[in-house]
Amino acid sequence: MKHLWLVLTLALGAAAPVLAREAPAPRPEIDAIVDDVVVRYRLPGLAIGVIEHGEVVYRRGVGELVAGGGEPVTPETLFKIASNSKSMTTALLARLVDAGKLRWDDPVTKYLPQFRMYDDWVTREMQVRDLLIHDSGLRAGAGDLMLWPEPNSFSRADVIHGLRYLKPVHSFRSRYDYDNLMYIVAGEVAAAAGGAPYEELLRREVFAPLGLKRCRIGEWRRDEVGNIAQRHRREGLRNLPVREDGAVIANSTMAAAGGVRCSLDDMLSWVRTWLRPEASATPWLSAEQRRALWAPQMPMPVSQRQRDWDGSRYSAYGYGWRLSDVDGSFKVSHTGTLMGMYSVVTMLPERDVGFVILINGEAEEARTVLNQVLIKHYAAPSQGRDVAYYARALERERARTPAAQRAPDSSARAPAGIDAMQGWLGRYQDPWFGGVSLCAQDGRVRFVSRKSPMLSGTVQRVGQRWLVDWDDDSVDAEAWLDFATGAAPQGGAMTLAKVDPEADFSYDYEDLVFVRTGGCD
Repeated sequence: MKHLWLVLTLALGAAAPVLAREAPAPRPEIDAIVDDVVVRYRLPGLAIGVIEHGEVVYRRGVGELVAGGGEPVTPETLFKIASNSKSMTTALLARLVDAGKLRWDDPVTKYLPQFRMYDDWVTREMQVRDLLIHDSGLRAGAGDLMLWPEPNSFSRADVIHGLRYLKPVHSFRSRYDYDNLMYIVAGEVAAAAGGAPYEELLRREVFAPLGLKRCRIGEWRRDEVGNIAQRHRREGLRNLPVREDGAVIANSTMAAAGGVRCSLDDMLSWVRTWLRPEASATPWLSAEQRRALWAPQMPMPVSQRQRDWDGSRYSAYGYGWRLSDVDGSFKVSHTGTLMGMYSVVTMLPERDVGFVILINGEAEEARTVLNQVLIKHYAAPSQGRDVAYYARALERERARTPAAQRAPDSSARAPAGIDAMQGWLGRYQDPWFGGVSLCAQDGRVRFVSRKSPMLSGTVQRVGQRWLVDWDDDSVDAEAWLDFATGAAPQGGAMTLAKVDPEADFSYDYEDLVFVRTGGCD
């Protein structure tokens, strides 16, 4: 643990000056890695940068803002950084701790009296720090359907109110399970403690002092900012733009968990702030709060992949950062995933190296492979593991996936008959998700959500089961419908489950229990 102790005893933190934008010297060995990944995974666009010893040594945009549109990705292009927003939220909270406006161990109810969890004891005991380390006891992604798919009409007040209905699946503080909703609460705690909306505080306490000039949060106008990557989904060999930005980018309920957009240049400035805290004489964060953010707060399982690829012996979550060892070096990192947008920030502080990857397409494997090859380039270059090595390793992992964890073949489907479903048609209510209808429309049975319009689709019959085929192809996790008649005074209950067990956990259908409240109009 000596390497971790060295990092956690950094000198006084300081705001980093804006990085110079001159083109760095060519790095053909990194070009070759990037080109291999872009071609292998057919990426629509990518921005990538590397910092060594406080200097940007690699900075590159590849591809297009919109596939086929002709506008190139540049280091100034804005991308959604998704869950890399979380470390900015925790940095904001750390600034408030430094200012004496809150403490990590303050109860959440001190700032949000309306806050309630399913269990009253957990409500009383939940501290600000618990909001940041995924120890709530809820299943991974619980309640995320109040955040995604966007757009929807759930507010932050809805999120806070809905928490009281989400049943835990583990004891409080007993284990790690990824939780986006608690970061929404954390953003509202910051607003209450800081006396201003979360968005205003983030701009004032993070963007402005660090010179993150193109980072955006809250509402803004697309054409006034410009150079904005659009997300894509894959259809065969094509990258198709999806849910493209309108003239006004609206404020987002999920801002504190994943709503920031930044350019590569801004993210490199962000990374340099952490790698070189002594670069300015004006402290941005105290040494104490820097240590807190990078201190292990919640143990995480060490996966077999981490053991095989990195020789990892420990893994933990700090405040908005994942911490682990890779080939004997301390690693600080986080990923960001939204439909059609992928990001990763990785730092090897003992080697004084960090890099940022931003992608505007379906790129889970591409991100994993590119990030891993860059890690090995600095942490264990003698191993000689290239893009092909890790691509093949992922293929072997998929081949070993048990059949029970794979999506069943649901291609033999037909629209559900109205008569066959007559006994289950009606209006349903879930206490946190709200109302849905299951009613006949234009000769089909339609599932329609009141507050999340993208969760609307046609019910299909697959063998002896019912399945919802969502209207929008970008909503890529279909749901089984199951019914329990007589389970409620109104005459029945309806539950949902993922058709593909490995679908994104944010499609948390398993936390929904709809009670029938009436018939169709």
